Amino acid sequence: MDVLKIAINWAKAELFSTPFFILFGLAFMAASLGFWQLGKTEMAKAYIIPSLVAGILLLTIGLGLFFTNKSRVTQFETAYNKDASAFIESEITRAEATLKEYNTIVFKVIPIIIIVSALLIIFINTPTWRAISITTIAMLIVILLVDGTAYGRIDNYHKELKLVHLENEIKK
Repeated sequence: MDVLKIAINWAKAELFSTPFFILFGLAFMAASLGFWQLGKTEMAKAYIIPSLVAGILLLTIGLGLFFTNKSRVTQFETAYNKDASAFIESEITRAEATLKEYNTIVFKVIPIIIIVSALLIIFINTPTWRAISITTIAMLIVILLVDGTAYGRIDNYHKELKLVHLENEIKK
């Protein structure tokens, strides 16, 4: 197995998925503009700021991940050519840390925030808080969808790295 090819393929797959954050961010910002221009009711006007903030957050996440992963493709080749076994070790460590972060943040914290936001919709009857809660839930669902697939990719990447590492250990 060519570990460099595996790493580059993983990074390119990440480059494919991060634009979804950007697209959803732009959609939230367009919704904000729509609520600002066309919103006649108090409830519609309450969505202007929350949807703008959600759009900016998703856009920032998407751009940050895109440029991080884009630079990672060239860094992989340099690090691999410098010391292949150290590269594999560092990537295994990074993948394990990322998987732990996903398990904590994406699969525990985000669902808790969604539950709290849903409870706010039920118990607080003001348009602003309802708009904030509904927008938060929508934004977090986008994050869950995109990061859920990213988790699957990095989990597979981690398993492939461990397999290559094991093969290298057996050869020694």
